[in-house]
Amino acid sequence: MSGTSTSTGTGADTSTGTGARHAADSHDMIRVYGARENNLKDVGVEIPKRRLTVFTGVSGSGKSSLVFDTIAAESQRLINETYSTFVQGFMPSLGRPDVDVLDGLTTVISVDQRRMGGDPRSTVGTATDANAMLRILFSRLATPHIGGPKAFSFNVASISGGGAVAFERGGRTVKERRSFTITGGMCPRCEGRGAVSDIDLTALYDDTKSLAGGALTIPGYSMDGWYGRIFGGSGYFDMDKPIAQFSKRELDDLLHREPTKIKVEGISLTYEGLLPKLRKSVLSKDIDALQPHVRAFVERAVTFATCPDCDGTRLTEAARSAKIGGVSIADACAMQVSDLAEWVRGIADPSVAPLLATLRQTLDSFVEIGLGYLALDRPAGTLSGGEAQRVKMVRHLGSSLTDVTYVFDEPTTGLHPHDIQRMNNLLLRLRDKGNTVLVVEHKPETIAIADHVVDLGPGAGTGGGGVCFEGTVAGLRASDTVTGRHFGDRARIKDPGAVREANGVLEIRGARANNLRDVDVDLPLGVLAVVTGVAGSGKSSLVHGSVPAGAGVVSVDQSGIRGSRRSNPATYTGLLDPIRKAFAKANGVKPALFSANSEGACPTCNGAGVIYTDLAVMAGVATECEECEGRRFQAAVLDYHFGGRNIAEVLAMSVDEAAAFFGEGEARTPAAHRVLTRLADVGLGYLTLGQPLTTLSGGERQRLKLATHMGDKGGVYVLDEPTAGLHLADVEQLLGLLDRLVDSGKSVIVVEHHQAVMAHADWIVDLGPGAGHDGGRVVFEGTPAELVAARSTVTGEHLARYVGE
Repeated sequence: MSGTSTSTGTGADTSTGTGARHAADSHDMIRVYGARENNLKDVGVEIPKRRLTVFTGVSGSGKSSLVFDTIAAESQRLINETYSTFVQGFMPSLGRPDVDVLDGLTTVISVDQRRMGGDPRSTVGTATDANAMLRILFSRLATPHIGGPKAFSFNVASISGGGAVAFERGGRTVKERRSFTITGGMCPRCEGRGAVSDIDLTALYDDTKSLAGGALTIPGYSMDGWYGRIFGGSGYFDMDKPIAQFSKRELDDLLHREPTKIKVEGISLTYEGLLPKLRKSVLSKDIDALQPHVRAFVERAVTFATCPDCDGTRLTEAARSAKIGGVSIADACAMQVSDLAEWVRGIADPSVAPLLATLRQTLDSFVEIGLGYLALDRPAGTLSGGEAQRVKMVRHLGSSLTDVTYVFDEPTTGLHPHDIQRMNNLLLRLRDKGNTVLVVEHKPETIAIADHVVDLGPGAGTGGGGVCFEGTVAGLRASDTVTGRHFGDRARIKDPGAVREANGVLEIRGARANNLRDVDVDLPLGVLAVVTGVAGSGKSSLVHGSVPAGAGVVSVDQSGIRGSRRSNPATYTGLLDPIRKAFAKANGVKPALFSANSEGACPTCNGAGVIYTDLAVMAGVATECEECEGRRFQAAVLDYHFGGRNIAEVLAMSVDEAAAFFGEGEARTPAAHRVLTRLADVGLGYLTLGQPLTTLSGGERQRLKLATHMGDKGGVYVLDEPTAGLHLADVEQLLGLLDRLVDSGKSVIVVEHHQAVMAHADWIVDLGPGAGHDGGRVVFEGTPAELVAARSTVTGEHLARYVGE
């Protein structure tokens, strides 16, 4: 062959002859070889570009490890490396994924299901830049004119100041008096949060007692340990005097004093008042991540109320007084997005025409993606995982970019079957513009539209991490993989004789939370009841916002669980407490020795098991601690045994192994066995007790949370979309678990879109008929068979199609 032409991998000639293929067109695959992130076992796949590829497999099989932690992570790292080291210093440093070859990557845009920040100042409007555009619009057109865009921002406080400044001019030092004023829109009372929190002081202490006499009722604040030494050594108050007799100064020091350095017995310590300490240590954390007794304290001691000054709008009176056609920015942000889009279309002012065009496009994208029922002032932290993901999609819908790789994590989560078709159309539209679309998904409706399927497994955790199938959807159906076998699964509607009879009702009367319209409904007890309806119809508002409190209700909502790399299933579920006590009792030592976060921690790595070395702009390096060899504990602690195992060996066990270990024999520990049984019941028997929470998939985290709440005392379980992140095969196991709960005498109320759960229900409450102000009403109550027979609602039509009737 001549020197002017080359041979491609496909054998096509790239010379300039007629019909020849250009060399640049041969790069039509993303090639991954030897991927070993998390549980991946030397995975090798070839993914076609400019096609829709769906990754399937049971929860925990390695889908996200391959798509997000390998392909997307490496693309992001390579893009970051194109910036100067100065710029990289301000960006998160990313390490190269554990993979041998990654070839053919394009720029990746990740749209994952991570919850948006729980910061109360983050709203749907701020997350999508719609608020920024509205602020500019009001600063230009609203009357009276109160200032620039900052005057309408609830994140900017109004401040002013002045003073003398010195600077060099012509070789001389010149002093001048300068002043400045910034007009912000932040409500000064609630600091732009819209709500004020109040701590009930009577829940913190018993004022008839002294501090030494145990006045403090806050969990963990014992006067026998460090707190007693700090309080006693501070000298701010008499430890033996009842708090009721404290002077105003003493009480202020006890409650409000800012962090102050003090010396106690020659040791430098920091004293801090109870309220600032509690706000930092407890109130800043995810309430679900707290231990049960601390969670109960927070629920008892802290109350949240709408700010009386701004009425929850977060804005100053001046910002609320400036209006366009009688509408303030607070009114605009409170509107349903579909209504706001109509209002913006009614503004015709050539001076802001480009701004209006962009704002209209953004708001129309909300409606197109099925989020027209949201309001811009909705706190971002209250969005479900599916809603958060679709909000992130808004900014990409009108993009002119092509030849990029879009990565989605279960985009149908939280979507009614009616809405899934719309999501499918959006994915196909992105592909047809010339983009590569990679989707991690469990729903058969979305798998069915794939051009290419990669099935991972065969199991979860250590039992997964391999490629079971690659090819077309038809090939997947015919394959003998877990996904292939369950692809055509359809739950059957119960026979009339198998439908359970209610033994009572949970009355909801006049429910008006969010978009509900004075809803009266009786939720049956003693059965499996499902509340369904299109996204935004008011299901969660009805179940979480209107179910009477204190009715023995155990609520498992959709809020994600957070945890650091030090958190693991054993610490999150409270399982480690009985294990540590059993070790301590068997060896006659303190329980704290058996915690890698306390006295038993390896001193070299502080119980982390690895040593982290920060390399500034380069990715940090984590190396296994040589002292403890990654086991996290001091060598002396590992000499203590219980049932022939040390604490590190116990934490390395899987849930199933540990359940057998603590279930019988000399290591029998009923308290630990109960927790382990619940973990196995929700299908997490393969997890190791010490696996960091940061390595769990979304479905695994959801089930871990469910297992934790199953131990709560209560007769009514309220579950919000428990099938989120679950494979078709896992849904069967979940239905079995729900049946066992009901058969044991519990009442189960499930908010759900999955037709298998609807078909399996004893009773269905369908809300709708639409979303937002088009929903909020009960459109059907009855058995699934009656819903299918009537086909009077959107849900009824889809359920009838699902069961083939």
